[in-house]
Amino acid sequence: MLSVQAISKSFLGVQALKNVSVDIRENEVVGLIGENGAGKSTLMRTLAGTLRPDSGTMTLDGAPLKLRGTRDAARYGIGMVFQEQSLLLNLSVAENIYLGQEDRFTRLGVVNWKAMRAAARRQLDKIGVDIDVATRTSELSFAARQMVELAKALTLEESVSRPLVILLDEPTSVLTSADIDVLFGRVTALKARASFVFVSHRLDEVLRISDRVYTMKDGEVVAEHRAGDVTAPQLHEIMVGRGLHTAYYKEPRQKAPRADVVIEAKGLGLKGAYRHVDFEIRAGEVVGIAGVVGSGREEISRTLGGFLPQTEGTLKIRGEAVRLSSPGDAVGRGIGYIPRERRIEGLVMFLSIAENITLADLTPVMRRGAIDYGLERKLATDWIRRLRIKAPGPDVACRKLSGGNQQKVVLARWMTAGSRILVLDHPTRGLDVGAKEEVYELVRDLSDDGVAILLLSDTLEETIGLSHRVLVMRDGEITARFDASPGSKPDQVDLVRAMV
Repeated sequence: MLSVQAISKSFLGVQALKNVSVDIRENEVVGLIGENGAGKSTLMRTLAGTLRPDSGTMTLDGAPLKLRGTRDAARYGIGMVFQEQSLLLNLSVAENIYLGQEDRFTRLGVVNWKAMRAAARRQLDKIGVDIDVATRTSELSFAARQMVELAKALTLEESVSRPLVILLDEPTSVLTSADIDVLFGRVTALKARASFVFVSHRLDEVLRISDRVYTMKDGEVVAEHRAGDVTAPQLHEIMVGRGLHTAYYKEPRQKAPRADVVIEAKGLGLKGAYRHVDFEIRAGEVVGIAGVVGSGREEISRTLGGFLPQTEGTLKIRGEAVRLSSPGDAVGRGIGYIPRERRIEGLVMFLSIAENITLADLTPVMRRGAIDYGLERKLATDWIRRLRIKAPGPDVACRKLSGGNQQKVVLARWMTAGSRILVLDHPTRGLDVGAKEEVYELVRDLSDDGVAILLLSDTLEETIGLSHRVLVMRDGEITARFDASPGSKPDQVDLVRAMV
C-alpha cells in the first residue's frame, strides 16, 4: 500500500537514513524498532511529510508519491501520532482534534462550535475515552493527551475514501496498562480499514501488536521478521549487538545506603493531590514510588522539584525544614529534577548541547566572571563521550537530537551541577533497551557517590530493580512499603495489590 525505496536523509553531515526500503501492506501493523538515533523518527517524519528525503522514492498503491507537508499526507490518508505530541495546550480538546480542519464547521466566517464538539466526541468514542471535549488541553494528563492525539489522527477517516496509514511514534510511552489495552484494541479493530506503523522501545509490545517488524541500526534497515518468528531477546541482540544482560538493572551493584538522612517528609500533603505522606531518603539510596496515574506520586515528585509546594506537613533537607516554592529553590538546595516531558520542561530546545548541560550551574565554566566557551564545549564533549550521546558535536541544538539523546543531556546537566538529590520522573521514557541499560549504570554510579534518588518509573519491573525501597501510593496516600534489597525484591503482584 505504502512503500519507500532506497531513501536517504542527512542532517549537518550526519547520515540519518541510508538507502532505507520499507513496505506497508494493507490491513497490517508494521513494527519499527531500533536504538535511539537509529533513524526511526526520521523515517516516520518522512512518511508523515514533515521531512523530504535527499534521495529515493515513495509510492502509494503503486503510484509515485511526493509529500510536500503534513497537509499532503493527510490528503492521502496518512496521519501521525507524535511521540512528543503536536497538541496546542492553550486550545480545547475539540479544537486540537480538528486543528487545520476548521472549515468543515465554518459558515460565513463563523465556527459552529457545537458541531465541532459533537464531531470531536465521536472521534474520542472510537477509542473509548471519556474526556470533555471543551476542556483546555493543558489540563489533561500526558496519557490523556496521547489519546487525543490518536483521535486527531483518526479524523482522516472522514475525509478520504482510501484505507488510512496511521503512524504511531511511541504512543504507549507513559500510558497505563489499561490505556494500552484500549489503544491496542482499537488498533486491532481498525486494521480492517487501516494500516499502522508502530514505533516502540518496548519489544514485547511490538511483538504483541505487530504483524511484521523492521529493525533499524545506524540509519539502515538491518532485519525484517514476521512477529511470530522472533522473540524479544533476539530483537534486542539485533538492535544493540549483544544479548540482554542477566543483571539488566545492575542489581549486583546495589549497595546499602549510608546512614545520613538527606530528605525527610512528615505528614506531607498537597490539597487535592496527596496527604499524610511520610518517607525518608538516605544518601546513596534509591526510593521508588509506584502507583497508577492519579495516585499522587507525580505530585510528590513535583513538590520536591519546587513546582507544587506542600500545603501541609514538613519537608526537611539535611535536617532543615524547607518549603520549596519554586524550581530555583529546589536547585539552590541541591535538587535536580529530570522531568518526563523533556522537550517542555527538561531542555531549551534551540540551545546547544553545551549550553543545556551548563544551564543549571555555570560555575564549572566561568573564568574571571565570564563564560569560557571553549571550556564549556570541552565539558560537553566529555559528557557526549561518557553518555554515548549521538551528535556531531557539542554545538548542535538539542531539538535536532533523538528523544533518548535529549534525555541524556538532561542527566548530564544535573551531574555537572553536582546535585546531591535527584528526582527521576520516568528517566527512561522513550529510551531503547541499550540506552536504558546505560542509564541504570549511571543510577548505580550516582548511588555509589552518595546521591539520594527519588524514582518514578514507567514499569514496576524497573522500579523494583533499581530501588532500595519501594513506596506504593493509592488515592493520594502511601498504602504499602517494601524493602527492595538485592535477593529480597518484592513481587510485582504484591505492589499491584497495594496500588489498586
